Amino acid sequence: MDPSSLDIRPFVEPTFGENAYVVSTTTHDGRRPGWVIDPGLGRQPDLLLAYASSHQIAIEKILLTHGHGDHVAGVDTVRGAWSKAELLIGGPDAAMLTDPQLNLSAPFGFDVVVETPVARHLEPEMELLLGDLKWSVLDTSGHSPGGRSLYCPAAGVVFTGDALFSGSIGRTDFPGSDAGRLIANIHRHLLTLPGETVVYSGHGPSTTIRNEQKFNPFLSDAYS
Repeated sequence: MDPSSLDIRPFVEPTFGENAYVVSTTTHDGRRPGWVIDPGLGRQPDLLLAYASSHQIAIEKILLTHGHGDHVAGVDTVRGAWSKAELLIGGPDAAMLTDPQLNLSAPFGFDVVVETPVARHLEPEMELLLGDLKWSVLDTSGHSPGGRSLYCPAAGVVFTGDALFSGSIGRTDFPGSDAGRLIANIHRHLLTLPGETVVYSGHGPSTTIRNEQKFNPFLSDAYS
């Protein structure tokens, strides 16, 4: 499959600036399979569902980079529209889905509880298929205990959730966070990707691995 057939559409939730994504491709037989990554709060899930419907995208999976409330609040809305969509999240973060204290929604004054059952855990080095495009699951835990990134070598893209941002990294002052683990995983599993790899983060604009190698103040000592 031509990796240029991959379509990525971000949806930004204004309260927390969280990025949800509809990722889709076109198969040789004309189908449009797609994923929803990190559906969040407010109107965000309705907007991404409307986009998927208008572009005839069939949502096969709901993938969560981690379990914080601003990234998971829209799961049940998406699953309500696509009852066969599988929900996947890193195993150590699975308990966050049903616990507003763990997913940090309660401290912000609202309770997020996800009722959709988890179909599978996202395990490091696990492979996923979107159409004919192969994706690898990367361990980028540290912002949360089960943080995961999703990497497609053929398309040259990686979704990093709240592990790596343009010019920054995820917060590590939350319960279950581990700064040393996050930094080590970014160095080991993200900064080793090809420099031209486009990074789609959980907040803020896209960037590239090369830009973060050179200019990220939290990581700039990693490469000369």
